[in-house]
Amino acid sequence: MDRLYTAEATATGARTGEVASSDGRLDVQLSRPAEMGGDGGPGTNPEQLFAAGFAACFHSAMRFSLRPLGLSPEALDGSSVTAQVHFLRGEPGDFGLAVDLTGHLPQLDAEQARALMERTHTVCPYSRATRGNVEVGLHVAPVS
Repeated sequence: MDRLYTAEATATGARTGEVASSDGRLDVQLSRPAEMGGDGGPGTNPEQLFAAGFAACFHSAMRFSLRPLGLSPEALDGSSVTAQVHFLRGEPGDFGLAVDLTGHLPQLDAEQARALMERTHTVCPYSRATRGNVEVGLHVAPVS
C-alpha cells in the first residue's frame, strides 16, 4: 500500500500531560479519569481520543460498504457512529482495551444496518488494525 498521509503527535507528561500534533491542529491537555485513580481533571484522555478516531474512521468507511450491499449514499443521511472504548485491567501490569461501536442508521431497517456495520468492520482501517488484538462489539441503535 502507498502512504497517502501521515499524522504525527507527541505526548508529554503521560496521562496528566498534553498531546499535540506536529501541525498544531491538535493541542490538548490530558487528565487521568477518577475511575482510574486520577483527579478527573478537565483534560481528555487516550481512550477518548481513540474513541473519537475510531468513530470518525468507521463512519467514513461506511460509504465504501454501501455499494456491495446494494445501498445508496442516501442510506447514510442522518447517520452517526458512537464508539465506546473500555480500558481493561487484569493481573498487575496487564492492561487492554475493548471497543463497542454503535451505528445510528435511521434510513435503514435493522437487517440492513447490521449488514452495513459488519461489512464496514472488514474495511475500516481502525477495525483492521485492532482485529485479533481488541474485542470489538458491533451494535445497531434502535430507530426511534
